[in-house]
Amino acid sequence: MSHRIRRFEPKDREGMIAFARSLPEHDLLFLGRDLKHPRVVEAWLQAIDEGWIDSFIAEDDAAVVGTAALVRDPLGWSAHVGEVRLLVSAERRGAGLGRDLLQCVFQVAQARGLAKLTAQMTPDQEGSVALFESLGFRGEALLKDQVRDRAGDPHDLVILSHDSARSAAHLRAFGFGE
Repeated sequence: MSHRIRRFEPKDREGMIAFARSLPEHDLLFLGRDLKHPRVVEAWLQAIDEGWIDSFIAEDDAAVVGTAALVRDPLGWSAHVGEVRLLVSAERRGAGLGRDLLQCVFQVAQARGLAKLTAQMTPDQEGSVALFESLGFRGEALLKDQVRDRAGDPHDLVILSHDSARSAAHLRAFGFGE
């Protein structure tokens, strides 16, 4: 199946909400906010406009089937770190869409000069963990009972990280990159 990846824009607001509502709730736990609520999507678009987030959507026939975001705090002590957020529809998992979205995030992270990337997910999301690890992310922390679902049940979060500066240095050492 083909897909088109482009920047997330205000005109995509309703499509993003529909996409979020199509996902199992468990997929959204790592976000910190419930993406199914229009106010959360509105805050996301405002953060994009203010330059705190770079975000992409993948679409098939104008329907959102995946999204990736690079969240930064350029004014904070960790301005060199970006948090990666990735969501892919259940029907499109395992087909390379997540990898394609993450490649867009890597390009933006490099252009923004970020030295480190992090990603959070529940440990039982084995496909996501495997994807991130295949791209050089490594486990850095496990936060026990960090999030609760609507029923109040606790879930752990795993934090993976990618040392972008070290990876770039390795590539340059072997004659790749700049």
